[in-house]
Amino acid sequence: MSAITFFATTDLRRVVEFYTETVGADVWLEQPDCTILKYDNQLLGFCERDEADTEGVLTFVSEDREGVEAMHERLADRAREEPHENETYDIYQFFAEDPDGRTVEFQTFLHPTDEL
Repeated sequence: MSAITFFATTDLRRVVEFYTETVGADVWLEQPDCTILKYDNQLLGFCERDEADTEGVLTFVSEDREGVEAMHERLADRAREEPHENETYDIYQFFAEDPDGRTVEFQTFLHPTDEL
């Protein structure tokens, strides 16, 4: 069994372009007014609506610090902060915003217990 998390967007083309071209997700399924993206083991659906869902945080996990730093370079204009260690959660992270203003986090676990 798997799961898909759906979000409403006011600009489907722009959001899909952001997640595919900038973040690296792939289009998994196209529907009449929704696009479902796949990023590793995560399925995200975005559907064209009159208002965007911007609550919550979409977190993308990298295998290492270099992956987080590379994503920060790609998202320099959207990043809210520099990558940094968060001792509370034992992660290296930064937050950014997608085209709808939704919070997006990029992180890696500093001392993972299993491989991703």
